[in-house]
Amino acid sequence: MNTVSVLVVDDQILLRQGLRKLLEIEEGIEVVGEASDGIETLEFLATSPPPKVALVDARMPRMDGMELITRMRAEHPGVPALVLTTFDDDELVLGCLRAGARGYLLKDVPPEELVAAIHRVAAGETVLGGPAAERLVSALNSSTPPEPERDVPTTLSEREWDVARLVGEGDTNREIARALFITEGTAKNHVTSILRKLELRDRTALALWVGRGEG
Repeated sequence: MNTVSVLVVDDQILLRQGLRKLLEIEEGIEVVGEASDGIETLEFLATSPPPKVALVDARMPRMDGMELITRMRAEHPGVPALVLTTFDDDELVLGCLRAGARGYLLKDVPPEELVAAIHRVAAGETVLGGPAAERLVSALNSSTPPEPERDVPTTLSEREWDVARLVGEGDTNREIARALFITEGTAKNHVTSILRKLELRDRTALALWVGRGEG
């Protein structure tokens, strides 16, 4: 397993240090720095080797997570941001995703899911916790969906359609595996196959595609 270097960004020192201790005991993760707000984060990124993932709180003094993610996308595009916060209101969820966040989780997420999310974001995937996925689906359903592409291949098997619908509901590979009584590896393979067939970039794009087709 490749080691994922992580920068922890949170204005609350106890939470920041707690996250550091939690992550440092995990195999395959190395915490390379801490920052208390967006300004400190940009200073760190300007003077240190870039981490593979920045774990970012949404609300911080001086420069909040949304502004930080916007700046990172422009100035440090190779560092993906995974939001970890206590807030799940529409403005924050959608704002951070529009700014370029590659994931959005709440701080009550189980440690093993946080670790898995960090690895997935480092691998180029987009990760949405249940509440964030619900917000995204709700926003999609409340807006006028664009017309589906007419030339997009939709030759999915019945099982792949089942998997795609569960991705659209925000389920993880583990949750999909439990719902369909298959292994987590099989669920992951189905998702990969679906993305290839539909020529989509990641799970978020698939969730959008499912919402557009069924909304």
